[in-house]
Amino acid sequence: MAARELTGSVDGTGLRVGIVVARFNRSITEGLLAGALDALARHGVNDDDVAIVHVPGAFEVPFAARRLAGAGVYDALVCLGAVVRGETPHFEYIAAEVTRGIGRVIADHRLPIAFGVLTTDTVDATARTRARAPSALPGGRHEWGAADASRGSLAPFRRPGQRADVG
Repeated sequence: MAARELTGSVDGTGLRVGIVVARFNRSITEGLLAGALDALARHGVNDDDVAIVHVPGAFEVPFAARRLAGAGVYDALVCLGAVVRGETPHFEYIAAEVTRGIGRVIADHRLPIAFGVLTTDTVDATARTRARAPSALPGGRHEWGAADASRGSLAPFRRPGQRADVG
């Protein structure tokens, strides 16, 4: 018996995408947003089909994602933020709750969400590199592809003119 494979197109034409981006650690999140918008555009997602919601910090990202998912108009979401370790256990609490919150939105709304919340020990070269747009990297490559991930995770379940759903 041959296994059935679900695959999809990399064409993002007609996709409606909501992006939630944290303002805290803006030097990182602005680059993440630029990279996500670049990836969506490269795959045919129209600027008019992208909504961007800015929230104070990473902790608020799941709340905004839940509101966008509940609106029922987006085919996928992209969640962006940066949590940088400090000298207290605050980092662990925030990173865990953001991850858990976004996961719950995925499960509750059955909606593809690209997780683009960086967790780093410092705002160092690694975090800054991962946040840069593809055009800023050698060969136009992108170290982080949340928008690519959302489009890719959606592709097998997309029905033209309808929000993605598997059942």
